[in-house]
Amino acid sequence: MIRFASILALAALVVSLLAAQWPARVSAQDGGRYTGPQSTVPLGFGPSQTAPASLLEESLTPPAQNQVRIRQRVVVRVSPAPPRARSQIMADLPRRPMRRSFEEVEHGNCVDVRAIVGVQPTSDNRLLFFTNEREVLAATLEQSCVARAFYAGFYVEDSDDGQLCVARDLLQSRAGASCEVAEFSRLVAVSQ
Repeated sequence: MIRFASILALAALVVSLLAAQWPARVSAQDGGRYTGPQSTVPLGFGPSQTAPASLLEESLTPPAQNQVRIRQRVVVRVSPAPPRARSQIMADLPRRPMRRSFEEVEHGNCVDVRAIVGVQPTSDNRLLFFTNEREVLAATLEQSCVARAFYAGFYVEDSDDGQLCVARDLLQSRAGASCEVAEFSRLVAVSQ
């Protein structure tokens, strides 16, 4: 199909070149009939106009490149974990008596943003992050922040390392609040 289109385009170019050399003449004395190639009218291909071959060459040359700056800003949105997703995580766990006690253990100062799949505010002014590695992290917010403002999730600007770090990155709620994380801890189930 492409070969046929290119042959057709080449034929159209040749016909237009030949038509430029065969000017038409229409005279009022002949009643508007075509009398053959006797006129000097070049059918739009005069000496001041560009020849079709040079138009073809110009179309094949790449356009001049100018300097272009692309600035982009990536914002990652983390939504609250839907109840069905939380129950699905729990359903995939091996069947054994459920441990109802959790203990907090230390966690590093950063968390991979793309690992966070859900968030839920707690009554003690913290946020629980649910990760795709089936971990639950508790994020203590700075004192001036209210965790309830993050009931609908949060936005965080994507950093170069892809991490959400303590005292560095701002969590921005959909309601307009913005807070920094003061500390991360990990919740681990313990036997009673």
